[in-house]
Amino acid sequence: MSAVPYPLPLDASVSKRMSRNPRRDTRPEREVRSQLHARGLRFRVDFPLDVGDVRVRPDVVFTLWRIAIFIDGCFWHGCPEHGNTPNRNRDYWIPKLRRNVERDKTVDSALFLSGWVVIRAWEHEPVQGVVAQVVAAINTQRCADNRHGSTPMPAPRHRR
Repeated sequence: MSAVPYPLPLDASVSKRMSRNPRRDTRPEREVRSQLHARGLRFRVDFPLDVGDVRVRPDVVFTLWRIAIFIDGCFWHGCPEHGNTPNRNRDYWIPKLRRNVERDKTVDSALFLSGWVVIRAWEHEPVQGVVAQVVAAINTQRCADNRHGSTPMPAPRHRR
């Protein structure tokens, strides 16, 4: 799939706003990481993984349990609930956003075939739900791996 040339911006304010979108450390990512850390979990952030011909940097990586977590932005990754297509420069944006979705599928497949558990969450999903998914995946991996015992993680203790 060939890349469509980047179009000249038609609106300077939109261009400026889009350029400020961070690649990492978005608010949803930070919130999920904060909750995972509060549970005593330690992980890698934006850690590069090479699987076959695919190089990817998941938002959160548990290398020991081979779990890769992606917190996907609704616009950039084509959320069926909140994703949209800009009205301007559609010849650029439609293929661009479609390539993002295809790339996500390729990454998921490559990681899965290499023995990784992939968790994808949308930026709008409740943080506690995402954290519960991650903890469940860790417990599953821990139970499958006798080196680390088969006891699941305890529920977090809440401070008063």
